[in-house]
Amino acid sequence: MRTKIVSRRNRRFDIIAVGELLVDLISSEFADNLLEVKDFKRLQGGSPANLSMNMARLGNKVKLIATVGQDDMGEYLFQCVDQMAIDCSQLNRIDLPTSLILVTRSKEVSNFEAYRAADYQISDAQLSPQMLRECTIFHTTCFGLSKEPARSAILAAAAFTAREGGQLAIDVNYAQKIWPNQQQAQDVLEEYCGHGALVKVSEVDWMRLQGKELQDGKEVIEHFLSLGAKEVCLTLGAKGCLLANQQDSFFLSAREIQVKDTTGAGHANRAGYLTAWLDGASLEERAMAGRKMAELKLAHFGPLPAKVPKADLYADLKGF
Repeated sequence: MRTKIVSRRNRRFDIIAVGELLVDLISSEFADNLLEVKDFKRLQGGSPANLSMNMARLGNKVKLIATVGQDDMGEYLFQCVDQMAIDCSQLNRIDLPTSLILVTRSKEVSNFEAYRAADYQISDAQLSPQMLRECTIFHTTCFGLSKEPARSAILAAAAFTAREGGQLAIDVNYAQKIWPNQQQAQDVLEEYCGHGALVKVSEVDWMRLQGKELQDGKEVIEHFLSLGAKEVCLTLGAKGCLLANQQDSFFLSAREIQVKDTTGAGHANRAGYLTAWLDGASLEERAMAGRKMAELKLAHFGPLPAKVPKADLYADLKGF
């Protein structure tokens, strides 16, 4: 039997996720663009929120920090996350409209259009030092960092968390229509990654961030490791994913499944990976756990069930 690393679950919260909680209006049918769409299905969305939901489904101790409006959609989102085992005590409600995104249902890359107001109104008051000392992982996204005042609040909290021995993580979900200043985005990512972050970036994210086609996955890995990231996970859609740190690297191919919904698959993959990281799994095992969770999401339209047994996550692994 494999020798497991000691679990990293030694603080009150396994993860604190900070950033966007918003409404996804996803096309009922597959579509290439929003002009073709006639009907939408309302779902809770936002990368940190989706990650929080998936981490909670796997039994992790989760806190979500976000801001929504004092409106019906804000109440809808609050009810969505509150019904899960997530600490929502720093979910702020303000007098601005709740942010929403129109999204095409797709078997590959979704098209979207964002209508933002409340989501980036995240303040220092939501990120107290005592709370940050109580988290193992502090996670955010490019979407969350794309606007002030959220950007400054998140960067300050991330630096503090790293000084206090917490582990930073980030989803590089960059899109120019969300963050038009590409150079600023790259500068902020350099600052955040410099604290030793666990980075997740997709092939599409990289193309958007760099403004060029992906030629070699190793280039992506080397870029983020050179910025100071501790570990990088590059997801390559139907091809699989590449994980690497300064000591090791591992490529894991994707498996063929019947795809029902690609929306949120990256968040599911990340939840599987981070759960395995918290459990002390190896690099290869983290990749396999991420793949398994993504497969569960791809085969399911809309959010996953309220609980996903951790045994399902580790079904392909020996020793768990």
